Amino acid sequence: MESFTLLPLTIDKVTNAVLAPSSTPSLPALPDAISDLNTLHRSMLQFENAIPPPPGLINPKRSAQINKLRESGNAAFRKQAFGEAVKLYSLALEMCLGRPHWEQSALVREESAMIYSNRAQANIAMRNWAEGMCDAEMSCGLKPKDNVKAWYRRALCLKEMGKLEDSREVLEMGCEWEAENQGKTDGDLRALLRDVHKALEEKEKIAGAA
Repeated sequence: MESFTLLPLTIDKVTNAVLAPSSTPSLPALPDAISDLNTLHRSMLQFENAIPPPPGLINPKRSAQINKLRESGNAAFRKQAFGEAVKLYSLALEMCLGRPHWEQSALVREESAMIYSNRAQANIAMRNWAEGMCDAEMSCGLKPKDNVKAWYRRALCLKEMGKLEDSREVLEMGCEWEAENQGKTDGDLRALLRDVHKALEEKEKIAGAA
C-alpha cells in the first residue's frame, strides 16, 4: 500500500527557501529534491509573474555576463595572468552551467565547450597538464566537430604527460572529426601527430636497444 508521510517542512522568512529536517533517514533523496526545488524557485524569480517562459527562450543578461567573464579571462591570459584567467573562466563556466533547464541545451554546450577549451589553454600555460587535459576533453565531448583547438590541447597535454599512445589516439580521432577542414584548420593536429609518431618511434628504438 502507498503511504503518505507528513514532513515538518518550513519556509525561510528571508529567502523563501524550503527547508527540510536535518535528518530524514527514511528519505535519503529528500535533501537533493529540496535543493532542486529551491534552485528552480530562484531561477523563476527573474520573471515578474514567476511563470517559466516558453522552452528555448534565452536570458540575454546571463549571456552578456558569461561573455564578459570569458572576455575578461582572455584579457588576463594575454597579460600572462594565467591563474586569474583560470578563475575567470571557472566563473563563466559556473554561470553557463547554471542556466535554467528551459533554456536551449545547444547554447549551453556551445558556450561551455568554448570556455573549457580556453581554460585548458590557461592550464597548459601553467604546465598543469592533467587539468588542461580534463578541460580539453570536456570541450571535445561537448563539441567534437569544428573544435580543432580543443583536440590539439587535449593531445598536447597527454603528450607532455608521457602518454604518447593516448595522444596519438586523440589526434587520430580529432583528424577524423575535422576531416572536412583538412588543409584549413587541422594543420596543427597533423603536425602534432607527426611529432607524436616520431616520439613513439624513438621510444621503440630505446626499448629495442635495452
